[in-house]
Amino acid sequence: MESIDRALASSCNDARRFFHGRGGIFPDWKHIAVDWYAPAVFLTLYEEKASSEQFINELDTWAKKDDRVTCLAVQRRYLVGSPVEVLWGDLPDRAHEADLQFVLSLDKNQNHGFFPDMQPGREWLRERSEGKRVLNLFSYTCALSVAAMAGGAESVVNLDLSSRALAVGRDNHRLNFDQAKCRRVTYLPHDLFKSWGRLKRLAPFDLVVLDPPSHQPGSFVAAKDYPRMLRRLGEILN
Repeated sequence: MESIDRALASSCNDARRFFHGRGGIFPDWKHIAVDWYAPAVFLTLYEEKASSEQFINELDTWAKKDDRVTCLAVQRRYLVGSPVEVLWGDLPDRAHEADLQFVLSLDKNQNHGFFPDMQPGREWLRERSEGKRVLNLFSYTCALSVAAMAGGAESVVNLDLSSRALAVGRDNHRLNFDQAKCRRVTYLPHDLFKSWGRLKRLAPFDLVVLDPPSHQPGSFVAAKDYPRMLRRLGEILN
């Protein structure tokens, strides 16, 4: 709670990870993540533990003491469908980061369309994208693409199996850029290895973002497909 309190004290309206239990810094709390989607605090539980209800009660008491927090919600990822319970308030439908904004679906999907713990990756990419041709693999809702375009990328190609996720990605670009800039972004709802010929025709790329799922049967299984993917990148890199 002290860690979360310090995070809020130093926070603004930018989305951020308040407590990254998944990172293993606090071994007893690996099952917990606490995110800030101003003005909502969003708790994710990855396992069912006896201590969780006490933690929820403490978080509830703490959140009600700060006027900046107007919503508290809990997602239980260990249950079928990863249900979200809004304890009080209204969930926001946008996440903000720096001068950018992104579509949020906090109560509809297991993943919400935006990962606050990837902020350092988006910042890194934005700082290095000027004039670059970027390929964003396993792009999901294209937040990294938005960061690249904000950094002055010449173009971005987003590839993801989910056409629904890419549709949200289009919305994210429209939220942040004019039509001329949006036309420099491409969306490919394809399987990576079945679309390699298409990528070679669009190549070469200066930067490639790789953020695959660890285990997606029939599409990508990291143990065997990650090395396979790395071996082939030389064919499309500048």
